[in-house]
Order: sequence, then structure tokens, then C-alpha cells
Amino acid sequence: MPHRAHLFSLRLAHAVREACLDERYRGRRLLRDLMAGVTVGIIAIPLAMALAIASGVAPQYGLYTAIIAGFVIALTGGSRFSISGPTAAFVVILYPIAQTYGLGGLLIATLMSGVLLVAMALMRLGRLIEYIPESVTLGFTAGIAVVIAILQVPDFLGLPIGDLPGHFWQKLVTLAGALPQMDRVSALVAGVTLAVMLLWPRLKTPVPPHLPALVIGSLLALWCNARGANVATIGSSFTYLLPDGSEGAGIPPFLPEFVWPWQQAGASGEAIGFSWSLFRDLLPAAFAIAMLGAIESLLCAVVLDGMTGKRHSANSELMGQGLGNIVTPFFGGITATAAIARSAANYRAGAESPVSAMVHSVVVLLALVTLSGVLAYLPMPAMAALLVMVAWNMSEAPKAVHLLKTAPRSDILVFLTCFSLTVLLDMVIAITTGVLLAAVLFMREMARMTRVTDITAGSRVAGRGLPEGWRVFKINGPLFFAAADRIFGELAVMSRDTRGFILYMDGVTVLDGGGLAALNKLIATCQREGTEVVIADLQFQPLRTLARAGVAPIEGVSRYTSSLDEALRLVSAETPT
Repeated sequence: MPHRAHLFSLRLAHAVREACLDERYRGRRLLRDLMAGVTVGIIAIPLAMALAIASGVAPQYGLYTAIIAGFVIALTGGSRFSISGPTAAFVVILYPIAQTYGLGGLLIATLMSGVLLVAMALMRLGRLIEYIPESVTLGFTAGIAVVIAILQVPDFLGLPIGDLPGHFWQKLVTLAGALPQMDRVSALVAGVTLAVMLLWPRLKTPVPPHLPALVIGSLLALWCNARGANVATIGSSFTYLLPDGSEGAGIPPFLPEFVWPWQQAGASGEAIGFSWSLFRDLLPAAFAIAMLGAIESLLCAVVLDGMTGKRHSANSELMGQGLGNIVTPFFGGITATAAIARSAANYRAGAESPVSAMVHSVVVLLALVTLSGVLAYLPMPAMAALLVMVAWNMSEAPKAVHLLKTAPRSDILVFLTCFSLTVLLDMVIAITTGVLLAAVLFMREMARMTRVTDITAGSRVAGRGLPEGWRVFKINGPLFFAAADRIFGELAVMSRDTRGFILYMDGVTVLDGGGLAALNKLIATCQREGTEVVIADLQFQPLRTLARAGVAPIEGVSRYTSSLDEALRLVSAETPT
């Protein structure tokens, strides 16, 4: 029951109250949070920058997200160990927004998604994750991984391509046409970075593989550039304006400033403004961001619960995610949600409470103002290699392969549909189609489970003096709209040429509006043909449905009994001798 209570509770700063407002939270635990926060902050710095670049904006906006959203969500959310910031899952949604509407449009969409997340929390939709089938989740995450990997090819190979086209096949054609212009030194830097990330875990050190990989990749790029190569770096790829109007290279070493999201630059470079048409255009994307953010954050919290034995408050976590995404756009931060890899690293580093996530944000902030010059030397091919590795990890390829080998055909169909639609069209379409397809296939399977059988000759009925011309039918399974018409159609055929029949319904757990309509149609047919029906042993939900609909016995046509035995006695007693 405590777990159920956490699922339905909604308290601002639930995780902080649970973990920190406790006499046991003292110096030792605070020290563990400080150490974990420093560790995860160091891990998050390059990831936040890489994910911002992959989303189509400058790297500092990823750092702003980790700083602002990471702190606000940790302070107000419902999961003790979650680390929030930019995540790879959003890239497939954010990149098209940034290309079409610029940074301003991306920030407005993030703000809108935050409002939607708060609304979801207020409506107690924290159990949302339970209604998303695993085949849908695996399908769209694998599709997102493919899209992210493809977006990294230009930087990975040093191809002279600007923005990739929007459609998948056009991307492939553009990349294929640019392959002869591949920069071999850039490909070497990316390959070495990727190789280090793959081989480093064999050393079994606590240092995350992407940190030494980026250091080695940066040193290699620096050495190659000193000898005349032209490996792109963050410093050579991004610029910012200084207070005196001149340009600086790389990342601005300033604290994030408060700016209204609609005053940020659109695709044209001018302030995007705000209008009803822009709101209408961004609403589908904002809804997709909110849905994906909810799924990712709740999934992360569930994974952490399994690792730690603690329990999160799902609705409180949605509230925290919503508030974080409302606040962060005003400081230049893009969409944020909980990141499973960083959250797991946080717990393994010894975290005790959300304080570690807040410390992580402070570490990123300190890196922004003190190490921006060093971060400018990070090579773009190495960042691309990092994102390729992130894409591979998020794809959960072993799980996907296992599903394809062992799952029922319906789950495989849902997985392949979500995967294909995410890659070829759009993640919003993929998730919507996947959930609807999964629901339809599930209803089909449930409808097939509902059956009607003639038990007149069965041991429970035979010898009970059932009158001539009477029969007993038993229905097993839910009587909902997908099954009811078929079942009562079969029943109408089976009961033809009978004086009456007993409908034994103890195996019917659900009777919905469609089932009720089909039952009323059957009773009307019996009335027209002079056939009597006795309905026996209704369970609570079907009985409540009939009561709410005002269905009453009809003299000479329909009656209701509490058990099959009572129905048999009733029919036998009224038979003329």
C-alpha cells in the first residue's frame, strides 16, 4: 500500500521532504551527496553540450538546461536520485523545431510542454507509464537512436554539410553524395574516441568511459590541427556576442541571463515573438515533448526504485518536471527530463537525496564560468562519437532482439511499426500509432477469449429436471464492444427453436456500453420471438452496469437470479406437469 500511496500522492518537493527533512540526514549523508553531485556534474558537462548540439542549438544551452532545470526539478520533484537535463530521446523532436523556428521556437515549445506536464500532474496521471506497452517504448527509442546516429554522420566524418534535410531518405541521399568529401583526420578522431569508449570498460575503473575518450580525442585533434589539419572544434563551430559587440569563440563564460523566450531569435535571426498561429503550430510538438518527458522521467524513476528499494511519487515527479521545463526557457535552457544513465551513475556514486542533483547543477555552473576556454577545444567529431555511443545505449538493442525472437506476433508488429514510423516520419505519429495499434490488437485478443458454450448436457445441469425446450448457455470472458455483438449473435443462433434459456454469466467480469446494447438487443429479440431468458449469477461490475442503465426484468421475457442453482429451480418449478 505505501507504493500505491506514493503513486497517487502529489506534494511539491516530495523527494526533498522524504530524504532531507529527517533527523537522520546529517553530515555523513550530506558529504555523500556532495561527492555524488561532483561526480555526476563532471559526467554531465560534455553530455549536455553534445545533446544541445544534436538538438540544433549552441552547446551552452545544454549547460543552461543542466544548471536550471536540473536544480529546479531536483528541488520540486518526486524521485530521490533522478538527474535531469538534456536527454537523447528529445533530439528527434527538438532538432526539427530548432531548424524551423530557431532557438526562440524551441524555448516556447519547452515552456508549453512544462505547462502540460503540470496539468498532467494535477490530473494525477503519474501512472501513465503503466499504459505504454514495452513494444511501443522499445520501438520509438530504437527509432530515436537510429535518427540520432544518422544526425552525427556529418560531424563524425567531417562532411561539409550544413543542415540535413527533414526526411529520412533525403538525409541518406545527402550523406551518400557528400561521402567523397570525407575528412579522414576528423574520421580518425571520431574513430579513436569511439574505440576508447568501447574498450575503457574492460579496465574496470570507476571513471566513466566518455571522459577519457573525450580527453584523448581532444588531444589527438589538437595535435593534428597543430600540423595543418582542420578538425572542427566547439571553438571553431560556435560563436557568441561579447558585451562590447565583438564575437567570442566557443562557449560564453557567463551565467545564464533571464530573457523572455519569445524575445529569443527565431529561424530568421530576429526575435520570434508570440502569436496564436505560432502557438497552434508548436502545440503538437509541445504535446509530444510533454508525453515523452513524462514517459522518460517516470521510467527513470521506476528503474531507480528497482535499484534502490525506495519509492518515488509519480505525480510529484511530473510536477517537478513541469516546473523545471517552465522555468528553464527563461534562462535559455532547452527541454529537460530525467536521464537514466546519469541517474544510475548518481546512485552508484553514493547519492542519498536530491541534494546530489542540485550539487550536480552547481558543478556544471562552475564549469561554465571557469572552464569555457578549455571546453572550446572539444572536437566536433569526438562529440559526434559520444552521441553515437549514447544512441547505441539508448536503443536497448539486446532487449529489442529478444523481443523480436520471443514476443507474440502482435508485439513484434507494434515494435516494427513504432520503429519504422519514428525513423521515416515522426515520433508523435509513431507513439500515437503504436499505442492505438497495441490497444486494438489487445482488444482483439481479449475479444477472442470471450466465448459462449452450451452446458445443457454438463454435469451441473443434467439431472436437474430442466424442462423440455430449455437450454443453458454459459458466457466466459469480458462482454465489451469488441466481443459482445459476436457473442450475442452466436447466442441468438444457438437459442433458436427454444422455449427459453438460462444465461449463466458468472464468468463475465466486464460489461460495457457495447455489451449492454447487445444484451438489450438479445432481450428484444427474445420478446419478439416469445422466448424467455433467465440471466444468472451476475458479477458486481455487470450488475452495476445494468442497475445504472435502469435495466429491469420484463414479465414473461427476462428474469435475473443470483445463482445458476436458483435459476434451475425457478425454471423447473414453473414447468407444468
